[in-house]
Amino acid sequence: MHHEPEAVTWARKKAGLTKRALAQAVGISEQLMGEIESGWRSATPANLRKIAEALNCPLVALERKHWSA
Repeated sequence: MHHEPEAVTWARKKAGLTKRALAQAVGISEQLMGEIESGWRSATPANLRKIAEALNCPLVALERKHWSA
């Protein structure tokens, strides 16, 4: 399971949360939250579920879509 960095950032801002507030809600560092949002690091499946819960959005909204040709 891979996340879409831009979707995480968009959902966080829509929820009115700072990176620090979201990181605290998920139980990770603010630095790691920034790396997840920038796409430099991948969120673990467990952390992605926690992010979705904290943002009150469906998990699928944060997942990277894979299209086969």
